[in-house]
Amino acid sequence: MTALPDLVVSRTEHPKPRPRPEELGFGRYFTDHMFSWEYTAGRGWHDPQILPYGPIQLDPAAGVLHYGQAMFEGMKAFRGVDGRVRLFRLRDHCLRMQRGAPRLCMPPVDAEGLAAAVRTLVALDADWVPAGPFSALYVRPVLVATEPYLGVRPAERYRLLVILSPVTAYYGDPLQPVRIWVETEDTRAPRGGLGAVKAAANYVASLRSAQRARQHGCAQVLWLDGAEHRFVEEVGTMNLFVLLGEELVTPPLSDSILGGVTRQCVLRLARDLGLQVSERPLALDELREAHRSRRLTEVFGTGTAAVITPVGELAVGGERLVIGQGEPGRLTRWLFEEITGIQRGLRRDRYGWLTDVA
Repeated sequence: MTALPDLVVSRTEHPKPRPRPEELGFGRYFTDHMFSWEYTAGRGWHDPQILPYGPIQLDPAAGVLHYGQAMFEGMKAFRGVDGRVRLFRLRDHCLRMQRGAPRLCMPPVDAEGLAAAVRTLVALDADWVPAGPFSALYVRPVLVATEPYLGVRPAERYRLLVILSPVTAYYGDPLQPVRIWVETEDTRAPRGGLGAVKAAANYVASLRSAQRARQHGCAQVLWLDGAEHRFVEEVGTMNLFVLLGEELVTPPLSDSILGGVTRQCVLRLARDLGLQVSERPLALDELREAHRSRRLTEVFGTGTAAVITPVGELAVGGERLVIGQGEPGRLTRWLFEEITGIQRGLRRDRYGWLTDVA
């Protein structure tokens, strides 16, 4: 992978103390350095630099603060059993950010340049990559409108930042099944909206339902379609999979569902395993009927943060759909072990998903 031209690297003179493994959590600590890249209309991307992590200056009239032009990406670097650091599906994540930006009238990110910058940044802070079995270095690129103006139009200046955070499992025990609240009132993203993009707006739209889910003892929200509230779409920040008899089903991608990179991994692995895999609409009523007939044997979510999260129960109003007696299913467990095994070098990377860093 070629280096990013004109990249300026300024090392910190005040390295931070490293957190202990048991202190990590998710997104609580940040490494010594960050990446910054400016965009100006008519000039393009310019002034790439790696600099010490710290606050940024933002004009109070910046477009991101008033009109919400903000999007982000998320990927991970892992320390393998051989001690080397590798990024997982780096190019796919950078391409997803490149494709998503135009939906928010933001400039497409140079995917190759971003990938080179991430690789350089992770190499610089490689000693922050934890070695625990469920730990990783989370990589968060974020793109925001910085031009100061109050007219309603796309901005002409933007800034791309990349920050790094050492993390452990998103839900604690990664294979502990979670209880999911089925949201029948609020909508995460309607058709024709921003659901297929990692826009900040999608996540603030989800917060009220997430609070309501926690009040009912649930860890996340299962979103239904915005038009009829009949068809299942996403689980919180994850894509959804269900095993109905011998058929593994996931909702088809649309402009209201984010195309997850971990989702791609599961589809590839499941098909190579010889499973019947369907990307098709899945009605909530079909789930209920499959549960009654005992055909619904496994439910899990997929995403970068948690990889594979087994679902032990769906709460639909006052109805409880318990899946697999509340235990992770055999396929769920196998997929988790296969993907995390590739990430850590315990399984052969037969798909070329890893990028060496250090």
